[in-house]
Amino acid sequence: MTPAVVVDHVSRRYRGVTALDDVSVAFEEGSITGLLGRNGAGKSTLMRIITAQEFPSTGTVRVHGRNPVEHDDVLRTMSFVKESQLYPDIKVKRVIEAASWFYPRWSHELATQLIEDFDLPMKRPVKKVSRGMHSAVGIVIGLASRAEITLFDEPYLGLDAVARQIFYDRLLADYAQHPRTILLSTHLIDEVANLLEHVVVIKAGRIVVDEAADELRGRAVTVTGPARAVDEFTVHREVLSRQGIGSIAAATVTGPLDDLAWARAREMNLEIEPVSLQEFVVRTAGQPVDTAVTERISA
Repeated sequence: MTPAVVVDHVSRRYRGVTALDDVSVAFEEGSITGLLGRNGAGKSTLMRIITAQEFPSTGTVRVHGRNPVEHDDVLRTMSFVKESQLYPDIKVKRVIEAASWFYPRWSHELATQLIEDFDLPMKRPVKKVSRGMHSAVGIVIGLASRAEITLFDEPYLGLDAVARQIFYDRLLADYAQHPRTILLSTHLIDEVANLLEHVVVIKAGRIVVDEAADELRGRAVTVTGPARAVDEFTVHREVLSRQGIGSIAAATVTGPLDDLAWARAREMNLEIEPVSLQEFVVRTAGQPVDTAVTERISA
């Protein structure tokens, strides 16, 4: 596949604070990539630099082989929907109408469908709609633009579970008919796991994971049982996290495990459970251990 976006040794510093540290990554043409990591890891900064809303301190960005800062026609191939999106103090209808003028591949049919899906109050000023409706306006623009490169930065704030599922369903259905490069930053990893074809994880401004989603699924397992047995079983494995209560412990290790390892785990009375994509990202990004492990140990 041909990269739609190439980020080459990009760093971004703010008065001594490094938001991005020598980041090199490529986003393939016609793919859905999850850009994942903790708050402050550098995800939004990277998206702003790709869309020329911010400049790197060092390094280069190429979109379809060109610098987006210098080419207005390149900017028109990108749609960036972010959680803190600001719109003019006009009615929802006018905001969406204005967006349709900017994007050459705009779909009026899809926009109308999404407006009905989210029941948007078209005659109400944007500043007077709820937070969820504000997010829905951005989603309508992001999807209906059918931009060649579409970036969503936590686009669903304020949306309930039903509305978020509408977003996921419409995104996947339209992507299947009109493939483009989609970059999705989200903390609700389990909700979007089945959408993602590629995963990029940023930790403290650096890329720590850049792999196909299918390769990551099943990459790690959690081993639970007597602490001594857990330590013996994991001694030569990469341990992403470990937690213990009394004589019981749980350790998340990278896999996959072969048949011999599974047989040995059974002999040692160890319980092994696959780790979800979200849990793998949590471990890799260095976030605190979630309650699921504690519950398994306490059970």
